[in-house]
Amino acid sequence: MSATPLKKSPGDVVFTLALGAICVAVLFAVVYPVYFVAIASVSSPSLISTGEVWLWPKGVNLFGYREIFNDERIWTGYGNTLLYSVVGTALNLVVTIPAAYALSRPEFRPRRILMLFFVFTMFFNGGLIPTYLLYRDLGLLDNWLVFVLPPAVNVYNLIIARAFFEHSLPKELFEAAMIDGVSYLQYFARVALPLSKAIVSVIGLYYLVQHWNDFFTGMVFVRDNALQPLQIVLRDILLSNQAFAGGVGASGGSGTSYDQQYADQIKYGVIVVSSLPVLVLYPFLQRYFEKGVLIGSVKG
Repeated sequence: MSATPLKKSPGDVVFTLALGAICVAVLFAVVYPVYFVAIASVSSPSLISTGEVWLWPKGVNLFGYREIFNDERIWTGYGNTLLYSVVGTALNLVVTIPAAYALSRPEFRPRRILMLFFVFTMFFNGGLIPTYLLYRDLGLLDNWLVFVLPPAVNVYNLIIARAFFEHSLPKELFEAAMIDGVSYLQYFARVALPLSKAIVSVIGLYYLVQHWNDFFTGMVFVRDNALQPLQIVLRDILLSNQAFAGGVGASGGSGTSYDQQYADQIKYGVIVVSSLPVLVLYPFLQRYFEKGVLIGSVKG
């Protein structure tokens, strides 16, 4: 006997249509600025300045990308950022995930005190000058490890991972493992970690984006151009072109508007170059967000 589908009332239909319209509007508001930057980076600067580019690229012009990639520093910056992001994210996960697991175990008595110390650092720090002096004494100035070691643990991510281990993994699973003679370390490696792919991928993505967008560290603690990350290199390219356009305007030259338009196109290219790798990586991690973490682990 097949079940009869429920008929929607006119109010339900109106609500569904209104909710769909709101979702489409929010999606457009979020996606269109990114899309516009992408098409503006390959469109004619004059057409962009007159407002003729809004849906499709017009007058395809790759001047911005040529200026960016003709600078040899861009490849050094890409290599450095890839190194800092990969090594830094790996270190973050190696430190954060085991620490979160240990702090989630009720048998670990000092966990509340340790968690208090971790949370304290979210609200109070020594400030920029003491941090600079500390890094100097540790030999981290002009050292690529300054991008990796100081941000080894993000307390916010630690709290998220701790809450996952504490509330998402069934206690019955741990008790069954203990009956089988499994140690805490074995339970973490063989049971908890394989069931935590979702949280590991999410935390890993957070850390990866944090390292990829790290701008402040290179600006303050690194003076060696060979160690500068991509964000600093793109900033220097952008500032040099802005300075050129501004210099023409200060001298009263007739090409002021023209130079400013091309400087704006380089801005769009810089945004695409700095954001594209993370945007490409995200879909490969998306499947872990939606996957059921505990499917098959506990029956009935």
